[in-house]
Amino acid sequence: MKLHDLFPNEGAKKKHKRKGIGIAAGQGKTAGRGTKGEGARSGQGGKLYRQGGNLPFYRRLPFMRGEGFTPPNQVEYNEVNVEQLERFPEGTVVTPELLAQAGMLHKNSNPVVILGRGELTRALTVQAQRVTKGARAKIEAAGGKVELIA
Repeated sequence: MKLHDLFPNEGAKKKHKRKGIGIAAGQGKTAGRGTKGEGARSGQGGKLYRQGGNLPFYRRLPFMRGEGFTPPNQVEYNEVNVEQLERFPEGTVVTPELLAQAGMLHKNSNPVVILGRGELTRALTVQAQRVTKGARAKIEAAGGKVELIA
């Protein structure tokens, strides 16, 4: 086989349609672009998402651009680690109100979650809206108790 023996498959090469050649042949004169208007001009189209004078769709949306979508019913928790509970004396009932008095909460109206970082050596009764598995294990290993509140 030589270079001059090679040829493309049947139907692989198609002759391009010659537009705007004479007034006959179906695609002459205006070459299928209609008469006047933006579509008849060269370089027509403008930017992607351009809507011809209307406020573009992405600017009509209510959320901040570049930030993505924030779920409206998302719960923001006050995070308290097990090591922070070490400051309370043995046998204390640790409640969200007590944590707020101690200045350990970011926003007092938000629910409290107890996380498992650090160690606990005192037996405490911890009341919170949420407790992780690791934190529960450490509190109970120290002889304490976990109570979930609504």
